[in-house]
Amino acid sequence: MKFTLSMMLLPLILISPMSWYNLVIMYTLFLMILVIQGYTPMMNIIFINNWLLMDTLSWALLLLTAWISLLSILASQSIQQMKKSNTLFMIMSILLFLSLSLCFLSKSLILFYIFFEIALIPTLLLILIWGYQPERLQAGLYLMLYTISASLPLLAGILLLININGHTNMTMLSTMPALDSALMKVWSAQLSLAFLVKLPLYMTHLWLPKAHVEAPVAGSMILAGILLKLGVYGLLRITSIFPKIISSLCPIILPVSLIGATITSLICLRQTDFKSLIAYSSVGHMGLLAGGLFSGNTWGWQGALLMSIAHGLCSSALFALANMLYSSTQSRSLFLIKGLQSYFPTMTFWWFLFCICNMAAPPSLNLLSEILLMTSILATSYMSLLPLMGISFFSAAYSLFLYVSTQHGLPSKQMNPLLLCPSNNYSTLILHLFPLMMAITMPMILTNWM
Repeated sequence: MKFTLSMMLLPLILISPMSWYNLVIMYTLFLMILVIQGYTPMMNIIFINNWLLMDTLSWALLLLTAWISLLSILASQSIQQMKKSNTLFMIMSILLFLSLSLCFLSKSLILFYIFFEIALIPTLLLILIWGYQPERLQAGLYLMLYTISASLPLLAGILLLININGHTNMTMLSTMPALDSALMKVWSAQLSLAFLVKLPLYMTHLWLPKAHVEAPVAGSMILAGILLKLGVYGLLRITSIFPKIISSLCPIILPVSLIGATITSLICLRQTDFKSLIAYSSVGHMGLLAGGLFSGNTWGWQGALLMSIAHGLCSSALFALANMLYSSTQSRSLFLIKGLQSYFPTMTFWWFLFCICNMAAPPSLNLLSEILLMTSILATSYMSLLPLMGISFFSAAYSLFLYVSTQHGLPSKQMNPLLLCPSNNYSTLILHLFPLMMAITMPMILTNWM
């Protein structure tokens, strides 16, 4: 299998005498060929072995995992240049990539749960070892407490399914526990809570801004690009097997997600740290995604996968841009960083491109995903019109606020213009933008998984 063979090449980054830059560029070009030529056989389920399977849903997220993992290594050149435990960093990156890939490929629910939890360990180590400030210890504690405490009910729900069905094969699960309506909601919440925290849903999101702010650039890119998609993938898998979960939780999740997305969009307008602003914008986008997913419509599920890919690329690129800016200014304050267009006109162009993608302007993939999600939510309830208007307006407002605050005004004298010139910075941004723009020309690749 071409994809499996290509994934086996990734550990060569650790031992290759070539530079990270050249090897990652070669590998991403190989993945681009794989996307164009190799997606057709993936339309049906492919059984790799007794434990692993691949369909179009897992295939799309696997490609996203490989793409963002490689770009996060490419954006972390400073770790190699400073000799700051760069071998250990590569080992953690590869372990995180393998655990996420096996999580998307797992055919068994219990195996999925194991890799779902294993992915937490290298993420935590990335934050603790290569984080920026002493607050990274608190960020790691928040990450552990939120995710582990929410995943224990998931384990109990999986054990109940084993007791009823005798197995956890996701392709053969059909029997649900015979429960009344109240207990059915409890069981549905058991299976969904871990994924809603990982998403994250509003009120379970406090770990995400702390983890983003303290994580290195690779940690932020992988958190935004891939780890949040574990929650989307888990919800899509569970709800496709047991559709009654949607009818049980929709009256609760839909208003919480939409109102929470509106509130977090307002919070973005009050942020002074641009990395924290990008992190809170992820919570707003994931709130819209959760609303569309729990609407139970086909468009909502297709829009959820499209939003996962679009947000993964766009948010990862914004964090890469934020790291480039921080390496030059040594500050993340929007009050101190002004007038970047005077020093970095090329970077101003890249900030503009990804800010308009973040607000779902055409021709980005974000636009198509938000159209599908909003249509599915409105088909469920017309009462959601006002929060949807707020989400759409405020997402444009905080994206423009981020762009104008950093690019306009009187420039600060503390910036070093030479630190944003390396060519690998532009390569990283081009490799984020290319699939984001090209995917909307071939949306059938991502929307025909159902």
